[in-house]
Amino acid sequence: MMAQLQQGGPDEKEKTTALKDLLSRIDLDELMKKDEPPLEFPDTLEGFEYIFNEKGQLRHIKTGEPFVFNYREDLHRWNQKRYEALGEIITKYIYELLQNECHLKKVTLPVDAIESEPKSFIFMSEDALVNPDKLLVLIHGNGVVRAGQWARRLIINEDLDSGTQIPYIKRAIEEGYGVIVLNPNENYIEVEKTKAQIQLSSDISDEPAEKRERKDKIQKETKKRRDFYEKYRNPQKEKETMQIYIRDNGSPEEHAIYVWDHFISQSAAENVFFVAHSYGGLAFVELMIQREAEVKNRVTAVALTDSVHNVWHQEVGKTIREWMRENCCNWVSSSEPLDTSVESMLPDCPRVSAGISAKESFIEELKGSLSSGPAELLWKKIAEHLKNFHLDELTAGRSTERHELTSWKSFPSVFKFFSEAMKAKNSLVKPTPTRRSNRIKYEEF
Repeated sequence: MMAQLQQGGPDEKEKTTALKDLLSRIDLDELMKKDEPPLEFPDTLEGFEYIFNEKGQLRHIKTGEPFVFNYREDLHRWNQKRYEALGEIITKYIYELLQNECHLKKVTLPVDAIESEPKSFIFMSEDALVNPDKLLVLIHGNGVVRAGQWARRLIINEDLDSGTQIPYIKRAIEEGYGVIVLNPNENYIEVEKTKAQIQLSSDISDEPAEKRERKDKIQKETKKRRDFYEKYRNPQKEKETMQIYIRDNGSPEEHAIYVWDHFISQSAAENVFFVAHSYGGLAFVELMIQREAEVKNRVTAVALTDSVHNVWHQEVGKTIREWMRENCCNWVSSSEPLDTSVESMLPDCPRVSAGISAKESFIEELKGSLSSGPAELLWKKIAEHLKNFHLDELTAGRSTERHELTSWKSFPSVFKFFSEAMKAKNSLVKPTPTRRSNRIKYEEF
C-alpha cells in the first residue's frame, strides 16, 4: 500500500506522510498489553483442573465437562501451547499407566548408553524375551504420540481406550503374549542454543564473500522487519533450540530396526506378532526390507491399521510383497462394515474396513452424553457435530472416515486374525481376515 501511494503525485505523497505520522503515534507497547498471556502452564493434570474419570474420559474436576481447546477467545496460539502442555503431561501419565497398571518395565536405549549421551526407552513385559510362545510388538504412528499412545487427540477428546495401546496390552497379557511397546518418535533431545551457536549457524557458508555480504544485508533488513512485526504479534519470543539425536534411534525406521536387533530377534517366542498404525506400518515395511530373512522366519502375522507404507516408494521387492499378501492385513478407514474387503491399487497386503465413520463416532458420543451429562450438554454436542455434517450425509447415511480410530475399532478383529494365523501356521493353511475372500491377484511388474 505504501509503495502504491509513493508512486502517485503530490496528493498521494501528502497522504503517505500523513499515514507515516499516524503510524508513528501508535503506542506499540500499549497494544502489546492486549496480547497473549504468558506461556506458563501447570505441570500436572490437577493443575489444569482435569482428571480421567472411571470411564477413562478426561473431564474438568469442577464442571465435569470435556476438555475445552478455546480456553481464551481469539488467542489461538496461546490455546495451542496450552493444549501441547497438557499433551506432555498426558504422555507422562500414560507412561505411569504402562508401568503401574500394565506392569511393563521401562528399558533404556541404546542398551550400552553412557551417562552423558541422549537416551530413549521402550516398555516391555517381564516375560517379553523369555515367553516361548507368543510376543506382541506395538508401533504407533508419527507426530507427538509416544509409547503407549495411538492418538493424543483421542485421549483428550474421547477416552483412554480409543487413544492408547492399553487395551491391546491388557488383552495380550491375558492371552499369554509377551509384549514390547516401541517408542519410535523419541528420536532426539532438544537443548537451548548458546549465543555462539546461533551466531555460528548464521555465519557458516561456502558462498563467495561478496555474495554472502549482499545476502547478509538482505537478511538483516528482513529480520528487522520480521522482528518489528513479531514484537507485536508474538512478544514472548521462544528460545532457539537444537536437536541432539539419539544414537541408532534417530528416526522411526532406525528405532524399529534397533529394537528388532537387540530385543525382538533375541526373544524366545515362536510366534511374533506386530500391530503397526499409520507411519508405524511404513517403519515395519522398512524393517522387512532390511531384515527380510529374519522377519519371515520369526513373524507369524502383522496387523496394520491405516498404514501409510508404499511398496513402490519404498522399493519393496517381489518376495516381500508376496509374504505381505499372505501374512499381513491392513485395517483402513472406511464407511464399510468392519472386516469388509476394501480394494487396493497396491500389490501388497489385503485391505479391510476398520468400520470407522464420523457418523458412528457422533452416535457414540451422544450415548456418552446421555449417560454422563445434563440435557444441555447433550444438545450442545448435537449442535457441535451437526456443523460437521451436510444434510445429504445425514439423510443418505454417507460419512467421513477417521484415521486415528482404526486401531481401536479393529481391536477385536486383530486378535481374531492373530489366533487364526497361529492355527493356520500349525495346519499350513493361511487365515482369512475378512468376511468374504479378499485374496487379490496382482500382476507382477
